[in-house]
Amino acid sequence: MKKGLLIILALTILVSVIFAQDNLLPGRLNKAVSQRFPEKYRAPEATRADSCLYSFSVNPTTLLMSFYDYMIGGYNDLPLCVQPDPLYGGYFLTFHGKRTATGQRRVFYGYIDDSGAVQNLNEITNVQNWEGYPSIAVDPVSGKPLYAWHVQLQTANDPYDIQFAYDAFLSGAAGLMSDPTVIVNNPLSMPAPYNTTDEEYLWPTIQIGPSPTAGMRRAYVLNRNSTPHVSGVTVPSESAYIVYADFNGDMLELGSPLTWSTTSIPTLDAWNHATDNTFRRPNYGFTVGNDGKIYYVGYHSAGFVAPEGDIIEPELDAFVCDNYGAGTWQRIRGTGEYRSWGPQNNFGTGDPWMTQSDNTTPVPVDSVYISISDSAHLNAVMDDTTGKIHLLTNWAPFWHEGTIATELSAYYASDMQFIKELVFDTSTNTFSTTEVYPIAGTPTDNLLWLPWDENGDGVTDAYWDDDPTSTSYGMPKTVRLWPFPYWDRTVHTNAMFFHYGNTKITPPNAQGMMAAVWQDSNRSRYYNEYPADYPELAPYADAPEIWISCSPDRGITWSEPFSLNKVETPQFAGMKPMWVYPSDQVKYVTTTNEGRKVGKLALMFYDDISWGAYCIEGPVGQNDGGYVKFTELEITFPVAGPSANEDNIVTPELKMLKQNYPNPFNPETSIRFNMPKNGNANLSIYNTKGQLVKTLVNGNVSKGEQKLTWTGTDNNGSRVASGLYFYKLSADGKVETRKMMLMK
Repeated sequence: MKKGLLIILALTILVSVIFAQDNLLPGRLNKAVSQRFPEKYRAPEATRADSCLYSFSVNPTTLLMSFYDYMIGGYNDLPLCVQPDPLYGGYFLTFHGKRTATGQRRVFYGYIDDSGAVQNLNEITNVQNWEGYPSIAVDPVSGKPLYAWHVQLQTANDPYDIQFAYDAFLSGAAGLMSDPTVIVNNPLSMPAPYNTTDEEYLWPTIQIGPSPTAGMRRAYVLNRNSTPHVSGVTVPSESAYIVYADFNGDMLELGSPLTWSTTSIPTLDAWNHATDNTFRRPNYGFTVGNDGKIYYVGYHSAGFVAPEGDIIEPELDAFVCDNYGAGTWQRIRGTGEYRSWGPQNNFGTGDPWMTQSDNTTPVPVDSVYISISDSAHLNAVMDDTTGKIHLLTNWAPFWHEGTIATELSAYYASDMQFIKELVFDTSTNTFSTTEVYPIAGTPTDNLLWLPWDENGDGVTDAYWDDDPTSTSYGMPKTVRLWPFPYWDRTVHTNAMFFHYGNTKITPPNAQGMMAAVWQDSNRSRYYNEYPADYPELAPYADAPEIWISCSPDRGITWSEPFSLNKVETPQFAGMKPMWVYPSDQVKYVTTTNEGRKVGKLALMFYDDISWGAYCIEGPVGQNDGGYVKFTELEITFPVAGPSANEDNIVTPELKMLKQNYPNPFNPETSIRFNMPKNGNANLSIYNTKGQLVKTLVNGNVSKGEQKLTWTGTDNNGSRVASGLYFYKLSADGKVETRKMMLMK
C-alpha cells in the first residue's frame, strides 16, 4: 500500500514539474516594505446609499471536480460569455481542469441555459493532450462561440501550439465542435535583426470585431511570448503575436476552415530581444472596437538587468492598430505615477512615518506617490458608445530611494493596496483613473483616497494615542487592504501577489451597467497574523472572499462592494472560492420605480478543498482538488449619484431601441426596445427609399423592455425583397433608428 502511494505521489510531482513551464512566471518583483504597526480595520459598509442589493438567481452549481487548482481560465480573459440569442440565452464558458490527480490537464467547454441548468459540459477535444488557459468569444450576430487555447500536441519536450475551434450551436445544441486547428505552430522565427528560431507563443486571448468585408466579422487571437531573449533574465517579456481571420455564421455552421493572417507589435518585439541591459515586461489587456481598430492596453514595468534597479519612465501604454489589424501599430503613452504625500509621526509634527527599505531612514513626505501594482492578470473591455477602454487595477503607495547612474530603486507598501479603474479614451488618446474601492468623496471628484487620509482632505485622519508608552503612540492610523485571495504574501517564493492578483471588469451593457470583480482575504490575514488582537475573525481564518462593485453609468460611479464568503453568505457555506471570473456582461432585467437598474451577473470560480495553489511553484495546500463552480446573481444597482451629472462629465444617453437579432436574418428577426414609462410608441420598418414597409406597433405600450418579431413581410402580408431596411422607434418624445439586413 505504501509503495503504491509513493508511486502515485512521484507521478504527481513528475507531471507538475513537466508542465510547470506553461504557467506565467514572475519576473523581478516589486520591492515591498511593510510598516508593521497597529492597523485600522476596514470592511465594506453594506448599508451605504451606494450599496447594491443582491440575491442568487442560480445557486452555486458544480461543473467539474478538478485537480488543477490554479487560474482555471485565461489569465487576461473573461471565459464566461452571455449567449446573445434571445431565443436561447444562457451562457457559454470554458476552463481547464484535471479529472484525476495524475491525469492530463484538459480544456472544457460548457453551455448553461437561461434557467441555470447545465445543458452540456465536456472536453473540447477527444485527444489526451496537455491543454490550458482557454479563451472564448461569442459572435454577436450568429450567437456561436469561438475558442482558443494552447496545447502540447506531442511529447513533453516539444513546444506548445495554439489551437482554435468553434461551435456550430445549431438550434440551441452546444458541442457541435469544428475540428481543432493549429493557428500558431510553435516555435516561430523572428527575422533580422533578431534572427531567432525559438519563439513560443502561449496564453491566447480571442476577441471578435467588425470586418472590412460586408457580412463578415473578424476574429483576433492574441498570443503571448513565453521565450526569454534578454541576457541575464529567465522570464519572458511576453511580446505579442496576433492572428486574425474573417468568418460569418454560415461558415461556422458548415464547418468551413478560416484563413488566418498575422501581425505583431514592433515595440514589444524589441523589448523581448533587448540588448541594452534593460528589461521591460507588459501587463496588458486585449480588446477590439467597432472602429476597425484593435487595442493592447495596460502598464509595463521597466528595469536594468545588472546591476538590478528600476527605470523610471511613463509606464501606461496603449498599442493601437488600424485597418482591422492589418495597419500600422501606434503607441500612446501615459504616466501612472500620481504624486501623493506621506503622513508624519508625533500627531503630524514629527518625522515622516514611512521608512525606506532599512526600516529606519524616513521617506520625505513629498516623495510618496501612488502607482499600479500587482495587476498582471487584468483584462481590458471596450465601451463602443463612449470609445473608452476600461481596466481594473491594484494601486499602492510607492517611493524611490538610492541611485545607480540614472537608475532609481522603487519600493512600495504592499499591504496598502486599493482598487482603481484605469481608463483609456480612444477619442482623445488619454489615460485617466476612477476610484472603485475605497472612495474619497465621490468617484468623479479630484479627491485621492489614501490609507491615512480616507476623505481625501490632505490631512491625516487619526493617530494612535491610547498608550503614551507604546511604540506606536502618536503614529498615524492607517488602513490596510488585501485584494488577493490568500493571506500570506510569502508563499510561492514570495510571489503570491503576482500569481494571485486577479482583477476583472465587465464592459458596459446597453444600459451602461458594469461590474468590477476581485478577491480579498484581509479578514483572514488579520486573524492569521494577529490572532490575539482579532479573535472575532477566527471564522475567516481560511475564508477567501469575492468582492463585487457595480456601476450603473458606464464606470462614472462605483458602488460600495459586497462580499461573497463562506461566513456571511449561506450559499457559499464551506467553500473557498478562488480564481473568479465574471460573465462578459451584466444581463439587464428591469428598472425599479426608484430608478435602480436590475441585472444578472454570472460568476465562474474554483472552490478549493485545500486553500492555495498546489500545482504551481512553491506548492500551497494539498493535491486534493476542488470544484469548478457556476453561479448567477440578480443585482439591484444603486442610482447614479449627483456626481455623474456634473458639468464636466458627459453621461452617455441610453438608447431605447436595440439592434435586431439576428442580423443579417432570414426569415425573421427580433427587435427589442425599452420604454422608460408607459406611453404611446410607434415602431415601423422602412425601405431605403424611405417608404413605409411594415408597422409593428402603434399605440400604448407599457414601461419596460418590449420584444417584437418581423417575419420579412409588408403591411399587406407579402414577402419583401432582400436588402437593407431601417426600423424607427418614436416614443417618449424621441426618435431612434437602426439598420438591418434581410438576406435570402
